[in-house]
Amino acid sequence: MHAESTLSEYQREQLVELFEQGYGYRSAASKIKVGAKAACRLYDRWKLHGKLCLMEKPTKTQYSYETKKEIVDRYRAGETAMELAAEFNLSSKNLVKNWGLAWRKGGDEALRPKPKGRPKGSAPKPPLSEEDKLRQENKLLLAKIAYLEKLRDLRDQGHR
Repeated sequence: MHAESTLSEYQREQLVELFEQGYGYRSAASKIKVGAKAACRLYDRWKLHGKLCLMEKPTKTQYSYETKKEIVDRYRAGETAMELAAEFNLSSKNLVKNWGLAWRKGGDEALRPKPKGRPKGSAPKPPLSEEDKLRQENKLLLAKIAYLEKLRDLRDQGHR
């Protein structure tokens, strides 16, 4: 079972049994007293994968840029997200919708793989000369003096 799911494993099994008996997600959710939204997500996965929707995939599948581009192009041409998810064996129709939205916001570049991890830092800064260190210290001291003068002026005006 997915860690973020609001349904217990038992509830998911009950829902799948009801789906197989012909219940829709709303009536099944009502019958076992769970949220309709969670039941709808499970129902969509059940329509794609049957009873396999109860199994969690061991790893997160990554799709190539070309695959995503083809799916988004066909989605924009009018094919449904559910049809495309079934054809390409995607875990959910939401992947198709998310890729379509990303494409609308960022074009083809939005579908390209993003680099993993933290971005590499810039090259190490060369050590400061003695003169530069003194300039930095001077700036800091001037800022402290300006702050203290402003604080003194506010106190003289009656502010606490």
